[in-house]
Amino acid sequence: MIDALLQPLQSEFMLKAIGVSALIGLTCAALSCFVTLKGWSLMGDALSHAVVPGVAIAYAAKLPFALGAFASGMLAAGVMGFVKDRTRLREDAVIGIVFTTFFALGVLLISLYPSNINLKTIVFGNILGIADADIVQVLIISAVTLAVLAFKWKDLVIFLFDPSHARAVGLPTRFLHALLLTLLAATAVASLQAVGACLVVAMLVTPGATAYLLTDRFGAMMLIAMTVGTLTAAVGAYASYFLNGSTGGCIVVLQTGVFAVTLAVAPKHGLITAHRSRVVAGRAAPALSGGAA
Repeated sequence: MIDALLQPLQSEFMLKAIGVSALIGLTCAALSCFVTLKGWSLMGDALSHAVVPGVAIAYAAKLPFALGAFASGMLAAGVMGFVKDRTRLREDAVIGIVFTTFFALGVLLISLYPSNINLKTIVFGNILGIADADIVQVLIISAVTLAVLAFKWKDLVIFLFDPSHARAVGLPTRFLHALLLTLLAATAVASLQAVGACLVVAMLVTPGATAYLLTDRFGAMMLIAMTVGTLTAAVGAYASYFLNGSTGGCIVVLQTGVFAVTLAVAPKHGLITAHRSRVVAGRAAPALSGGAA
């Protein structure tokens, strides 16, 4: 039994997959706290899909796919900001139009100019086949993202909770806004190999949402989210070996399972606690009305 459980750890490709998944899970989880509090869940989804045409163009031009993906993601973010500032459309409508257009353009380019690029790999990821060069890329993006979040921690927290106060005290709110978008795009690029464009948004939202249910302190929220993100990514990649299924699918389903359990049993914001509070309030109401009478 022990030998069977240790079997994945004896394969080099599985060790790489588990390690890289854990690192991506850690990075996405750290950023997910900011995404959750900023209300940028749809923005994460948009950027993860908007990188597809950049990947297609990069492969056609024989450039690193990360360069094309990042440029495409930032271009999409710029287009969304431009359209939102100059029209009466709601932000969710602008995001929906832009990211679906970019994704459709990517699919069109891949179909018109076939190459060794595989649309399925971009959409669903292929962490088991990750190359050493891509691992280095993930390491660099993760290290830079985590370092920037640590260095700009206080400014970003003030900007998240009270943008007006941030402007009043002289913080560069436009720069902080662009910085978060840049980190989001870079992390989406790093996550493509692990879970693909379709599932990146789950890793960028679920750990932060889970932690949000468990604490009202941002520091504790970050610690919980990063722990959940790292463990579920590593365990999901490990479990995919035995299930012979999609690694990205295993990771996201596991994260969602943790969120569902947390949603039910969270001590302050859980469904069970809310139900008990309603029951107690319902029992107290007749007693209070009887006493008043």
